[in-house]
Amino acid sequence: MADADYLIVGGGIVGLATAYRLQSMQPGCRVRLLEKEAEVGQHQSGHNSGVLHCGLYYKPGSIKAVLAVRGIRQMVEFCEKSGIKHEVCGKLVVACNEVELGRLRNLEVRGRQNGLEGIEYLEREAMLEVEPNVGGIAALRVPQEGIVDYPAVCRELKRRIVENGGVVVTGATVTGLREQGGQWIARTPVGEYSGTFLVNCAGLHCDRVAEIAGEKRETRIVPFRGEYYKLKPGREGIVRNLIYPVPDAQFPFLGVHFTRLIHGGMEAGPNAAMAFAREGYRKTNISLRDMWDAMTYPGLWRFVAKHPKMTAFELWQTFSKRRFCRALQKLVPSIQISDIEPGGAGVRAQAMARKGELIQDFCLIRRRAALHVLNAPSPAGTASLAIGEEIVRRILSDS
Repeated sequence: MADADYLIVGGGIVGLATAYRLQSMQPGCRVRLLEKEAEVGQHQSGHNSGVLHCGLYYKPGSIKAVLAVRGIRQMVEFCEKSGIKHEVCGKLVVACNEVELGRLRNLEVRGRQNGLEGIEYLEREAMLEVEPNVGGIAALRVPQEGIVDYPAVCRELKRRIVENGGVVVTGATVTGLREQGGQWIARTPVGEYSGTFLVNCAGLHCDRVAEIAGEKRETRIVPFRGEYYKLKPGREGIVRNLIYPVPDAQFPFLGVHFTRLIHGGMEAGPNAAMAFAREGYRKTNISLRDMWDAMTYPGLWRFVAKHPKMTAFELWQTFSKRRFCRALQKLVPSIQISDIEPGGAGVRAQAMARKGELIQDFCLIRRRAALHVLNAPSPAGTASLAIGEEIVRRILSDS
């Protein structure tokens, strides 16, 4: 008999939320979660700016849009009930020129189509009442956006899973998976574990886990490191809450922005340059295996060929504090290079297709006795509880 009904690989926020939702939507089921680190939430879930995304940017009707709108409500409710620090503080999305003004209006329409409440279009004078130091010519005020302590969310999810009878095994890197006798058997350094149904939520390593489970790696995880600066003490008040640029649909990344942190301080960033390791939080972190994996993938070179200027710009910005500061000055003109100092960094597990396209939506692959989460980009943290619900619905609808 299998150790569990469900064997979940990956103790990030999506894996934890899936385990939690399995227990609530299928009471009495046996859940076992395997996490390779010594504690849960150590990678993407704990290396981000802690923003609660409400679904402004996403294509209406997409899985990402639906789950973001549903997910932020669930996450706020979860934090309120659990006493987890969070704040729905709102943000400004700023247009800096006439070209961006048209895109801002389109963004307003998209936000309303996605069901966001209270969006306001602000002229220059009204913008300054919200953010006195902001640049630009117009903005959208998005009151539902917020900030949260995601590591605390991960810890609380783990606590609830264990309290409900689930098992969370840490230090359990999955090095092998095989189907045998109607169950999945996972090999790890701390023993073998079995489950009737496999759920792959391995984040930065999800494509590799899928491969050892028998899937072809049609898409590949290409890691992009996002580096932040932070405003120095005494200058943090230059921004009150969150200030974002208007995204350009021609480019796959959002651009640098300002984010107030839930435990104090103000972050500025991130850039988006390819990392030399899937867990490469510093420029000096290099994994030959990860580099070979990316460099031998045709999709990466096709991506670079499609976006040569953006690729060069992001790389330049990674090594030039002055260039980074100029990007920030588009949003807050008074900021100076002396106002910022190096902050943290995160690595985005970006799924890429062989033709060089970044897969923008969530990608859930259902098999007979397995489900693989092969892409869970932002807003995966915000939407994690809704993603967990969606994963369980797909499992149960085909069981």
